[in-house]
Amino acid sequence: MADSFMGKAATMEIPINSNGETLAEDDSLEQATKIQWTLDEKDLQQVMVSGPNLNETSIVSGGYGGPAGGVIPTSSIKGSGMHHSNSNQNMSAEETNRGVAVEKLDSVKKWGINTYKCTKQMFSERFGRGSRTVDLELEAQIEVLRDTKRKYESVLRLTSAMTSHFYNMVQTQQALGDAFADLSQKSPELRDEFGYNAETQKLLCKNGEALLGAINFFVSSINTLVNKTMEDTLMTIKLYEAARLEFDAYRADLEELSLGPRDTATMVRIEVAQQQYQVQRDKYERLRSDVTIKLKFLEENKVKVMHKQLLLFHNAISAYFAGNQQQLEQTLRQFNVKLKPPGSDKPSWLEES
Repeated sequence: MADSFMGKAATMEIPINSNGETLAEDDSLEQATKIQWTLDEKDLQQVMVSGPNLNETSIVSGGYGGPAGGVIPTSSIKGSGMHHSNSNQNMSAEETNRGVAVEKLDSVKKWGINTYKCTKQMFSERFGRGSRTVDLELEAQIEVLRDTKRKYESVLRLTSAMTSHFYNMVQTQQALGDAFADLSQKSPELRDEFGYNAETQKLLCKNGEALLGAINFFVSSINTLVNKTMEDTLMTIKLYEAARLEFDAYRADLEELSLGPRDTATMVRIEVAQQQYQVQRDKYERLRSDVTIKLKFLEENKVKVMHKQLLLFHNAISAYFAGNQQQLEQTLRQFNVKLKPPGSDKPSWLEES
């Protein structure tokens, strides 16, 4: 717009007088300058208000005055860069998700094949069509352990019941002793008789608390032996039995492939089956060794613990019912049995359970 105005200004007719001199030359130039400045301000305001956005500007790829085909909108450049970055991120996320999905699919596939082989082997053994690996000596030791655990659980239940009943009896003796002592104060004519009985019940209550402490110690030790030590060994035995089933399943699969044709595809499958069989065999041998070691240590620990606990139980029961208070106290000191604080009426964990 400014260029067009300058073109018009250049072709304006300048009035002259009769002598050939310009009329009001200074005024015309001043007026043209003011008009030019006004138009420049209007153009600047129009550019500021409705001019092209930065995103809509163009970059000329060629030189000055190049063809229109060399003009590249910056908005398209910015958009393509963001699109390229987003596409890379999306592709990376898709590849990661695809890798995780493939890994999970392979894991599920392996689990399904292993479950199928083990189930097939289990039914074959039950119906007498499949062979199983048997360690006669180890199987006998496992059966002895399970039978021992059942018997020890029975002892644990009986001694727990005995503790509960004896605790109630001791509480009754304590209440009865308090009642006799109160009557001794309120019955002058029977003061001595009530006093003797009150002292007897209090002494029985004291000895009963000592015996109760010994029995609780016995029950706690048996509970640890049965529900922790034996249970830990049985958990290892369960893992061993599962490994034995897997080992036999892959062994049967290898034997079945070995009896088939020996073409190229079958030889590849036999090689893979041989590798899987070796892995299962190593796992089976390792767990069998673990079970053997745990059974040995369990037997030694059981003998040591039960020797101490049975001696404690016998000496405490004998001393209590023989009325030998000194022997009962000596037994508690010998086995480091800690009694509850005097006056504690809270039942043990056996009564609470």
